[in-house]
Amino acid sequence: MARSTTIKDALKRWQEEHDGQDPVEAADIQLQFRWPPIEKMDGTLGTLVNCQKLSLSSNMIEKIAGLNGMKNLRILALGRNYIKSLSGIEVVGETLEELWISYNLIDKLKGVESLRKLKVLYMANNSVRDWGELAKLQAISGTLEDLVFAGNPLVENLDEAVYVREVTKRLPTLKKLDGVPMLTEDED
Repeated sequence: MARSTTIKDALKRWQEEHDGQDPVEAADIQLQFRWPPIEKMDGTLGTLVNCQKLSLSSNMIEKIAGLNGMKNLRILALGRNYIKSLSGIEVVGETLEELWISYNLIDKLKGVESLRKLKVLYMANNSVRDWGELAKLQAISGTLEDLVFAGNPLVENLDEAVYVREVTKRLPTLKKLDGVPMLTEDED
C-alpha cells in the first residue's frame, strides 16, 4: 500500500489545484478524500493563519493535533476518520463555532468544555455510550444550538421521545437535535 499523504504534501497539491494560491492566505482549505489518505495532523496546519474553514474529512486521522496558530478557525470538519478523542481541540476553543466529527470512534467528550463559541456539533455515529458524556455539553449549552448525535450507542435502543426528553433536560437551550427543530415550552 502507498504511504500516507502528509499535511505538507496535501497543501502542496491543494496549491496546485488552486492555480498556485498560497494556502497560508486561504480562508477555506479542503483536504478531504486524499489518496493516499492523510493519517496525521501536524504542525504544518498552524501555518494556515487565515483559514476559517478546514476540512480533513474522509482520511485516516487518529488524533487531533497541529491546530496551534489557527487563530481564525471557525469550522473544522473531521468526519469519517479514526479519531478516538477530542484531545487537541482546546487550542481553537476561543474561535471554533462548528465541529463536524461524525463517523469516528469518539466515546468521551473531554475537551468539549473548552469550545466556548461552539454553535454546531455534528457527532453522529461515534461511540458515546454514557449520559454523563452528553452532560459535558452543558458546559457550552449557552452557545450550542445544533447537535447531531444519532447513531451513538447511547441512543440506539432508546425510544425517540425518551431520547429527545433526556437531551432537552440536559441541554434546554438547544435549537436543533439531529436536524429537527426543538420545540420550546410555549410551542407544545
